Amino acid sequence: MELVEGVVEVGGERFPEVGVFVDALDAVGAEHGVTVQAFDARYVVSRRHLERAVELADRERRRGDGIARDRGIEILLYAAGRRQIDRSLRMGVDEGVTPAVVLVDGDGDEPSAADAVRALCSPAETLGAHEETRVRGFFDVGDAELAATDAGLEALVEERVALLVVER
Repeated sequence: MELVEGVVEVGGERFPEVGVFVDALDAVGAEHGVTVQAFDARYVVSRRHLERAVELADRERRRGDGIARDRGIEILLYAAGRRQIDRSLRMGVDEGVTPAVVLVDGDGDEPSAADAVRALCSPAETLGAHEETRVRGFFDVGDAELAATDAGLEALVEERVALLVVER
C-alpha cells in the first residue's frame, strides 16, 4: 500500500467537477492494476487508519461478505466506519481545494500508479494533519467517550473502522 499526499483542486480548469478527478484516479488504477481511492486528509487520523480499513475490507471480500461491488468504495466504507456510501463519501475529496491522502493498493504496479497520482495533485504533507473537531463530529466521538479512555482519538477511530464488520 502506498499513500500519496497532496492538495487537490476540484472546480478549476483541470478538474471542473469531482467526477472528472475520480475518473482520472480510476484510469490510473485501471492502467496499473491497483485500487486508487482518495480521502480528505482532514478525516484521516493516521496511516494505520487506512491500513486497517484495507485489511478489513479485503478480509470481508475474501469471505464473500463485502458491502460494495467496488473495492475502492469498500475501503472507503471501512475507513468511514459506515455502511452508507453517501455518508461515507463525505470523507472523500469534494469541490474546492482539499488536502488529500490518496491510497494506492493492489497486486499491480503500485509505485508507477503512485507516481501517476502525484501528477494529479499539488505536493503537500497532509497525512497526520487531521482536524480533531471534524473527525470527532464525523465519527461521533464525544467528550465522555474521550474522557473514559487513555487510548486517544486515533484508537477510537480505528475502533469505529473495526466495528463496521459487527454492525451487519
